[in-house]
Amino acid sequence: MRLISQEGIQLGMVSSEEALARAVEQSLDLVEVAPLADPPVCKIMDFGKYKYEQKKKLHAAKKQHHPHTKEIRLRLKTEEHDIQIKVKHAREFLEKGDRVLISLRLRGREMAHADLAKKVMDHFVSELEEIAKVDRSASIDRNRISMTLMPKDQGK
Repeated sequence: MRLISQEGIQLGMVSSEEALARAVEQSLDLVEVAPLADPPVCKIMDFGKYKYEQKKKLHAAKKQHHPHTKEIRLRLKTEEHDIQIKVKHAREFLEKGDRVLISLRLRGREMAHADLAKKVMDHFVSELEEIAKVDRSASIDRNRISMTLMPKDQGK
């Protein structure tokens, strides 16, 4: 079998008895890392420490925040106080690292006033410009105008 030292140095071909003796001599474990290779590859390591580090990496990966896209819906006739509440919610989402999809739905005669809808969207974005940047600019799809914001420190 091929033997690799704890430092990662290849020690060459040795018998399994000799490899086990070297591991015991260093008070470490002999771990088979590539059993299907011809010849098999073994490494001298502290297996308990290895398992601990793997578990630690797994826990660190679980604690990471995975960003989601949160949607905030507006209407053309949304009052200023209501917009401020929605800005507050968007700010919370952005501070957590999530993206925010702002959508404004136009109904009936409101579709003739797409320019007013654009002003509402721009006002909303200007309220958040210190912590957010526009990821996808305003696009009109039939009766809906949508835009995506993302935190400034993310996605370079």
